Amino acid sequence: MPDKKEKRYKWRRDDYRENTKGLLMVNTGDGKGKTTAALGVLVRAVGRGMKCCLIQFMKSKNDRYGEHESLEQLGVEVHTMGDGFTWDTKDMAQDIRTSEETWALCVEKMRSGDYDLLVFDEIVYVLDYRFLDIKRVLDEVRQIRESQPHLHIIMTGRNAPPELIEAADLVTEMKEIKHPFHAGIFAQQGIEF
Repeated sequence: MPDKKEKRYKWRRDDYRENTKGLLMVNTGDGKGKTTAALGVLVRAVGRGMKCCLIQFMKSKNDRYGEHESLEQLGVEVHTMGDGFTWDTKDMAQDIRTSEETWALCVEKMRSGDYDLLVFDEIVYVLDYRFLDIKRVLDEVRQIRESQPHLHIIMTGRNAPPELIEAADLVTEMKEIKHPFHAGIFAQQGIEF
């Protein structure tokens, strides 16, 4: 017999799906906080009993980040698929292959029907660098959202293409006002990673 908490969340999830519309959300801009905002939504969604998955396009699959530790403890599925940022790899052909493989995983997760919220972290960089075709990505997202009207998707990264901004339901631009890097303070554990 399920405990009260499990029963309550199952009921909320069914009710939630019946009375809402999934959103395509984009966090973009040159300021810090694009991934951080998406992670905040993930934490909120898990707290409401929603099934969530985070797929990271560029962070190295060989590294562990603070969000991995936290989200996995909360039961969020996490896939870090990248080879490192393009300025690290310096191999455009490999970056394109990695982007294609990561997008294939995104499509698999979208088509499964198993999720309420998917976060495609750093996909906007990949679209901006033209490692993936924006039209193909948006066509796939549109088709899947038609068959799964409850599905929420968050995409993060700088320089969101105009087509993505047009297709999205919610776009937030992070604007840098001041950043510690300019004062010689490098990325810090627990703050940036």
